[in-house]
Amino acid sequence: MSDTRRLGWSLALLALAQTVFALDLNIVFVALPEIGEDLGFPGQTQQLVVSAYVVFAGGFLLLGGRAADLLGRRRMFVLALTLYALSSLAGGLADSAGVIIAARAVQGVGGALLLPATLSLINTLFEEGPRRNRALAVWGGAGASGLTLGALLGGVLTERFGWPAVFYVNVPLAGLIALAALYVVPRDPARGERRRFDLPGALSVTGGSTLLVFGLVEGPELGWGDPLVVGAFAVAAVLLAAFAFVEARSADPLMPFRLFRNRSLTVGMTVTFVYMATFGVLPYFLTVLLQSVHGYSALETGLAFLVPSVAIAAGTQLGERMTTRLGTRATLLSGFSVGAVGTAVLALGFDDGAGYGLLVPGLVVSGLGQGVVWTAMWIAAATGTPAHEQGVANGIASTALNIGNAIGLALFTVVADVGTEGKAGAALRSATADGEFLVVLLTAAGMAAGLLVTLALPRSGAARTVRTAPQAAPGLVNAPGKSGS
Repeated sequence: MSDTRRLGWSLALLALAQTVFALDLNIVFVALPEIGEDLGFPGQTQQLVVSAYVVFAGGFLLLGGRAADLLGRRRMFVLALTLYALSSLAGGLADSAGVIIAARAVQGVGGALLLPATLSLINTLFEEGPRRNRALAVWGGAGASGLTLGALLGGVLTERFGWPAVFYVNVPLAGLIALAALYVVPRDPARGERRRFDLPGALSVTGGSTLLVFGLVEGPELGWGDPLVVGAFAVAAVLLAAFAFVEARSADPLMPFRLFRNRSLTVGMTVTFVYMATFGVLPYFLTVLLQSVHGYSALETGLAFLVPSVAIAAGTQLGERMTTRLGTRATLLSGFSVGAVGTAVLALGFDDGAGYGLLVPGLVVSGLGQGVVWTAMWIAAATGTPAHEQGVANGIASTALNIGNAIGLALFTVVADVGTEGKAGAALRSATADGEFLVVLLTAAGMAAGLLVTLALPRSGAARTVRTAPQAAPGLVNAPGKSGS
């Protein structure tokens, strides 16, 4: 197989893996009522099926990124997909609440290993510039497709075959991609000088991040004063402080602080946080509007998400072209501007008397802006980082992404619920729509804050590679005849 064809097939597999990752974010939601009824746990605890995934995915992202750098990107990619397949099989076979929650937790670990491994493979197989930009756009478009497929498949599979089908569908998909990767994705380069894994740093940051996300996810459910939530935050603070202490004194740290001298990575990381705290929370509130206020079925909700998903996918492709021609800074500024305007327009449709047609203009414009920012922010996060540290750089950006989503949902859920207490029927639907109207406007304001963050990027959109020790291991080969980034 020629190098060019191998790169093309590798990108196809990486995009398919992202489709599976994105699909799994949405596919379980519509099956929650049936899962709870069949396995016998009440509605208020069904959220644990979602929370278990989010908490463990958020806690293990940085560890997953460093593991890709030290143990091999292809190895971690295949391991992550194998975990996905096995945990999905366990989820489908689950006969109790404990088993299905444990299966979702393992899926979360698989996701934490998969995302940075996939991104670091893209960023090392394709050299910095137009080739990498195009690859990230294909990967981003696949993610948008996965979100749509998740919403649609979740409804169809649950109605036709029952809730276990939303787990079983991942088994052949993840398994086949993992097997194909062994033949298509280039082998991991031979490791040079043996490097320590920084076990104290790994344990402290994984424990701290997991507990932080747990507190943010469970706070709205249990109450912010609940001893479990307060305790999680307190222990998280201690562990993350210990992590900073360990990393500052480690000869081979899990997260080298010198990476933050790369302004493009630092800004890119901050942008991923803002992105998921604003754009990233909109699907949740849109789902609540459609199902709880307007009474849409699971399948109708999935179909309603086709419009924003197509807009986001188009935005990812536009973001690649804009970044190549205008630079990362200008593209992010444009994406946040369009997204803020579109989201403000979208707020007009958050009314209990409004139909879906009033949502469409905002969904299209906001979705385009969202897609543009999605592609450009990953380009920013990867720019200027050496190939052998792409894994940890993407783990840093992915961790900020996950925590941004957790914080955004935690804060905006509180805002949306103001005024709904003690109401039912039409009054509750009206109050819910009013609260979400305010939330959507606040997310638009948050996108405007993203503009300010983006201004810190260099005007050219480029960043100088961070200097590293001369004995650093080389990265994977990029395009034919090119060296690592």
